[in-house]
Amino acid sequence: MRLYRFLSGPDDSTFCHKITAALNKGWHLYGSPTYAFDGETKSMRCGQAVVKDVDGIDYDPGIALSDY
Repeated sequence: MRLYRFLSGPDDSTFCHKITAALNKGWHLYGSPTYAFDGETKSMRCGQAVVKDVDGIDYDPGIALSDY
């Protein structure tokens, strides 16, 4: 099964750590990162899609993607 997640966060080191943690759990970057202004918080936000292949498990909409 192939899993997909979109990780987002503030434009600071916590976002970089979130992506680094995902990469170290076997996730791979998918596409280009995004960068946008959040008008509500008046701050910049980052986003990055990641994917991961997991063998031997069938997809179920109830799975917790963060467990992988």
